[in-house]
Order: sequence, then structure tokens, then C-alpha cells
Amino acid sequence: MDQKNGPNPIDLSGGSQPLASVAPGNPAPAEEASQGVRPPAAPEQGVVFAQKPAAIQKKMSFMQRLKHTLFPPPGTGKKTPEPKKEAATSSSKEMQEAEKAYREGLATIRDLIAPSSMEFMYDKFRVSGLFAKTFFVYAYPRYTEVNWLSPVVNFDVSMDISMFIYPIGSLEIMKFMKNKVAQLQSSIRIEQEKGLVSNPELETALQDTEELRRNIQRGEEKFFQYGLYFTLYAETEDKLKRAQTRLESTLGGKLVLTKSADLQMEHGFNSCLPLAMDELEVMRNMNTNPLSTTFPFNSADLTSSEGILYGVNRHNDSLIIFDRFSLENANSVVFAKSGAGKSYAVKLEILRSMMVGTDVIIIDPENEYEELAKTVDGTYLRVSLNSDQRINPFDLPVPSSEDDDPKELLRSNIITLHGLLNLMLGKLTPEEEGLMDKALLDTYSLKGITMETEHPERVEPPTMEDLHAILSNMKGADALAQRLQKYTTGTYSGLFNKPTNVNFNSGLTVFCIRDLEDSLRPVAMYIILNYIWNTIRSSLKKRLLIIDEAWSLMQYEDSARFLYGLVKRARKYYLGITTITQDVEDFVSSNYGRPIITNSSMQLLLKQSPTAIEKLEEIFNLTEGEKYLLMNANVGQGLFFAGLKHVAIQIIASYNEDKIITTNPEEMMKKQEEARQGFGTPARR
Repeated sequence: MDQKNGPNPIDLSGGSQPLASVAPGNPAPAEEASQGVRPPAAPEQGVVFAQKPAAIQKKMSFMQRLKHTLFPPPGTGKKTPEPKKEAATSSSKEMQEAEKAYREGLATIRDLIAPSSMEFMYDKFRVSGLFAKTFFVYAYPRYTEVNWLSPVVNFDVSMDISMFIYPIGSLEIMKFMKNKVAQLQSSIRIEQEKGLVSNPELETALQDTEELRRNIQRGEEKFFQYGLYFTLYAETEDKLKRAQTRLESTLGGKLVLTKSADLQMEHGFNSCLPLAMDELEVMRNMNTNPLSTTFPFNSADLTSSEGILYGVNRHNDSLIIFDRFSLENANSVVFAKSGAGKSYAVKLEILRSMMVGTDVIIIDPENEYEELAKTVDGTYLRVSLNSDQRINPFDLPVPSSEDDDPKELLRSNIITLHGLLNLMLGKLTPEEEGLMDKALLDTYSLKGITMETEHPERVEPPTMEDLHAILSNMKGADALAQRLQKYTTGTYSGLFNKPTNVNFNSGLTVFCIRDLEDSLRPVAMYIILNYIWNTIRSSLKKRLLIIDEAWSLMQYEDSARFLYGLVKRARKYYLGITTITQDVEDFVSSNYGRPIITNSSMQLLLKQSPTAIEKLEEIFNLTEGEKYLLMNANVGQGLFFAGLKHVAIQIIASYNEDKIITTNPEEMMKKQEEARQGFGTPARR
């Protein structure tokens, strides 16, 4: 009997015998032949004969027809699918299979982020060769401080932290707490009837429960269940154990107790993935106030889309990319002890700032920036008594716009000259200041420059020799002329009494004052700064001014006041001033030291001595941990402040950058030896 096209139909007229269904070549049954039943002709293969439904219905009784209607036999009423529909269905299936095969051949996000292998053990697991372990918090102290989770967030280990917060309805918790209060009151009453000493634990629990009830009733608090999980990652099991000890000790010191999710490592790993699935379900009750302290309100990230690379964030190994000109002002201060890497860090900033089109001007007291100037094809000016470079302090600035009043330009420069002469001649008395003021006006008038001159910058300015001549012929100014003679015809002549012959023709200009005597350095720095300031005012451009060893300027009130004035006004002229010093106490002890720091939005603190750390703690509000970091930092490590944000920084340079900016004597000697060998000169042994 052929059964390819479905089950056999049933004869409902006289019993349960099957109707005839004969395949080709099979003989008819013997019983049918003997009873005179004519066997049907041999049908085509696969065809099943059955009586018509109408004929069957006539031979059925009422109950049989009802049964047939309610429970039709299998295959009844089934229509043979049309060939066109079958072709369309098969074509659709083929398209779906082809699309499925195509999608399986594409790389998806899951393929990119999926680990290469995973192995779960009862107390740890491995993901792509890394060892990992999950922990959950099971107990909290009665009181928690704000931002208690911040030290854990800033661990320098790979870690995933997951928090789950489940709000609980106030109505349900109020009913529970009502019963809880009744239980506590009953327990206290029973102990009192027994004459026992009062139990502080019960009284505290009753007090806390009553207070929480009132706050929830007033709507001041909400009730939650909170789950906190950590997953640590490390290259080796030893590193993983050290990270575990560090995590447990840090949290344990705050009375936050943790346990390892043994035998649930896979569930713990899934709970720490960004899938919002809590498979551990280890929760503790919390109301709004303690729950708010669990949020890590800290920002240890100083990465932006613009700016230059300053170093690596030691908190989380992210890059510190920042644009100092995006702050309120672009001024910066750098404090560090000798050999801590302050010049190295500043030179790295200079090199990278020039790559984005920033001009840089440097006052170099120790000849540390010469190699950098040669590398970038900058201008290196040696300021000394034997040098050919000269700067005339009587030069007038070029007006930056038509609105600049010529009278103000002349008056401003005379005020600046008063400060310079106080440095050169010592503090002047009020009588001497009056004589000097008249002498300066007469000196400019000698060259045809007065308050009424329209374009005084186009007139050749006077020199220090002209001022000496005026003082020599002025009544009562003989002492001033004699003191000034040292700078015109005496020992220090030739440095400040000649016309200016320097200019800014490159992106980097360095003024080296190493060869100047110590007594002349403050004077030279004052004149150079005034010349730089006049140049900056004449044309608006993005510039950096680096003042190394600024403590020498802070020793004198006039030069300190001048530097403070530059720092205050620099923002208007698209200028950022970097002040570098290693003598923090001398810098801060000046009346203008603290104002310069407060007017600098960026600060870099590297390794400090114990004597200076107290001053810095007072100024920068350092924590005990930050003080410890600064006193025990290695070379190139410290704190980087940018506005209200600050992070621990590691200064890192590339190999080529290090060759240019290094000041390590050993490396410089090695470089000189390599240079001699390159020119064919045998190296000495």
C-alpha cells in the first residue's frame, strides 16, 4: 500500500476496514474476489481512492455524521498545493538560506568583541588568556562617606564595576517597617520586664527604623535594593591575587566587605557585562542618602578632541590630550625640584605646540633649549656683554590698532622704564623718581617724541646714553648719572645702550642669558620681557612665552610686578605664559607669587621636597595621598591641574623627541660622542 501521500482514508459506511488502495502489479485480495466485489482498475502510482463525501454522509447515522463533523479524519479536506505556490515557497526558502549564509560570512560587532576563548573554574576564570575573578559586596557600614568608591574606580588595574538598583514601593516597605517597629518595641519591653540592662543594639535599630519610616512617609527618602559587583583582570594569577588583596583591603578599610563569587564565576562575569543582567542577585537594602554616596562623582579623565599630548593618566592609563587655550586663560606654572623633569616636560610641550602652529618664545637661563632651537630651525639669541645681539629698552611698541593712543604708548613705556631703572640703580627715593621722570621725558623729546607725536613708533628712539647725557646736565641728578654710567661707559656698557638688532623671524625664539652675571640677570630678563611684550602687542597671534627660573624675577618687587602684569593681560593678546621655578618658597613668598598662580589656569607639579610640600598643600589644597605621590614620584611623574580637574600624570616622549629634548648629562655625552664618530673623529677612551 502506498503511503507517500498521507494516511489511508477510513471507510465510515460499514466498519473500520480500509478501502481498496492497490498499487500497480499487486493482486486483489482473495476475500473481495470471493464476495463478488469487482476490484478497481490499477490506478497510477501514488493515487488513493475514497468515496465521495456526499455518499458517505448519506450512509452515516446521526452520531457518526456529528463525529465526522467535529473530528474529521486526517487528510480530509486537504488541498493539493498548486505548482506555482510550491515554486514560490521553495524560491523564498532558497533566498532565506542564501541570505543566512551571506550574513554568517560577515564580521559583526559580536565577532569583534567576543573573546577568543573562555574557561570557567570554581574560583576564577580565563578570558582570552587573562585571569579574572568576580567579587560581590555583602555588607556595608552604618554610615558611608561621600565618594567612598573613588579609590577603587581609580585603581591602576583592569576592572569592570557593575551596579544594580531596584526600587521598592513605599507602601510595601511601610507595612514591613510597621511590623518591624512592633517587634523591636516588644523585644525591648520583654527585656525590661525581665530586669535586663538596656540593649543598645535594639535601641539603635528601633531609632533608625522609626527615622526611616518618617522620612519615607514624608517623601524625603525612597527605599531600594542595591547590588555591587567587581570583576578584576590580570595577566597572571599572582597579579590577580595582588589586585584582589588591594581591593579587599581598600574596601575593608571603609567597612565595606566583599566575597568572591565562587562556583558562580560565569554568572558574575555576565553580571559585570554591559547587558543589564543581574545573575548573581546579591542585594542589600539601602535608602536614598547612603545610595547616593555609592556614585563615583570623580573625573580622572583629561582627554579632549583638540590640543596636544601632555602625558599618560596614571589613574586609568588614558591619554592626557588638552588645549590650554580652551581654559579661562592659557597661563601655566610648573613647580618641581631640581632634576624632576620640569624642563623636559616644558620642552615636550613646546615641540608639540609648534606642530599645531603655535609660536614659542623662551627665556633660557641655562642654555637648555639650544638643541631644540637648532632642530626646529629657530632663532637662538645669546644675550651677554660680549654678544652682538642688542635690545634697546627705549623702543616704543607698534600700535596694534588705530584706537591705540600714542600718548598712552609713550606713557606706558616710561612707566616700564621706571621699573627697569629701579632694578639697575637700586630703589629710587621719591625725589630721585621725580628727577628721573623729567629726564625720561626730555630724553624722548630730544629725538622728537612727545605726547603730541602722532606716530612715535616711526621715529628713531633714544638710547641709554642719551638718558645719561640728560642726567649729567640736570641739576641735582649727578648721583643718578654716576650710578647709570656703569651701564653706558662702564663695566656693563654695550648691553643696554645700543639700538635693537634682533627680531622674531621664526616660530621659536630663544633668549639665552646663561653668560650674564647674576646681578645682570634680573635686568636682562626685565628688558627681554618688555621687548617681547611690545612685539606681542603689535600683532595678534597664538603664542607661548616660557620663563624658566622665574624665581630670579620674583626676588625684586619691580620685576615681580611686571611679570604679574604680563600674566594678567596675556589672555587679551592670545598669549599663554608658562612660569617655571624650582624654589617654591621664594616664588610664593613674593607678594605677586600667589596672584600669578591664581591667574594661571594650568599647573604642573612634579616631584617635590618635603620642605616645599607644605606650601603647595596650602595653595593647591592637596590631600594626603597627593602629597605622598609628589614626594615619592619618579622623574616625569606628578600632578596635572587643568581648571577644576586634576590627575596624576606620567610624562612620556617618543624616541626621537627624547633625543631632541633630553638634558641628562650622560645621554648628552653619548650623543656628542656619536656625533664625533659620525664625522670620522676617533672617540677618546
